[in-house]
Amino acid sequence: MSAPVPRVSVCIPTYKGAQTIGAAIASVLAQTFTDFELLVIDDGSPDATAEVVAGFSDPRLRYLRNTTNLGPEGNWNRCLAEARGRYFKLLPHDDVLAPQCLARQSAVLDADRDDRIALVFSAREVIGPDDRVLTRRGYPGAREGRLPAGQVLRQCVRRGTNLLGEPGAVLFRRALAQRVGAFDARQPYVIDLDYWFRLLAHGDAYYCDEVLASFRVSASQWSVALGRQQSQDFRAFVARHDAEGGLALSLLDRGLGRVTPALNNLARRVFYQVYLR
Repeated sequence: MSAPVPRVSVCIPTYKGAQTIGAAIASVLAQTFTDFELLVIDDGSPDATAEVVAGFSDPRLRYLRNTTNLGPEGNWNRCLAEARGRYFKLLPHDDVLAPQCLARQSAVLDADRDDRIALVFSAREVIGPDDRVLTRRGYPGAREGRLPAGQVLRQCVRRGTNLLGEPGAVLFRRALAQRVGAFDARQPYVIDLDYWFRLLAHGDAYYCDEVLASFRVSASQWSVALGRQQSQDFRAFVARHDAEGGLALSLLDRGLGRVTPALNNLARRVFYQVYLR
């Protein structure tokens, strides 16, 4: 007899995650919402990641290890392939969820009976290696509620950044993911934003103004290592989506989309230098 299908799949792709994955797992197991599965998919870590995961005994937790290293794109896509839940959340091993995250976000999708909402996202905190809160991020000027997809897409382009947040802050339907397809890392820095854009071609966004996830920054982090190519990736990503005709950008949108990524990259590098020394 097959196991019942969980409402939510939380998937943690990991590589060399021994230092932080315990906190990520604990934050999922501490959710007030309980109808979920937790998949940890290890991309062949040479450190003690497997031992840390083995220290948890919750039956909702399943550990898989890739026989060959797939890289971030391949491992994220294996997470999509292995998930069984109605809703899907990808949680990088550096990040953590607030206890009410799954309850708040799944309730939004449950109430959306016409499937008009493509994804739910939230405000989040940026934390350092020592768990200290460095700053709070949210969708600028927005209150709790539904946001038209076109507005969100244009604002991301104009501001030159991912306003929807990192994967841990986002929840979406697995059925929609099956329609949209695999994660695409042609521009690695915006692999998550590229997916959010593709989801938003099928519906609007819903913003939870409560902090429901925390994004950890550290000197060894993949996104920090990509710092020098971030603005180039963003511009190439916008040009690709614009050419495909899904953005309806104005000349002002395009102009800002060429300038603001470089400014954001500079601000990000200063932020990292100050807080990650």
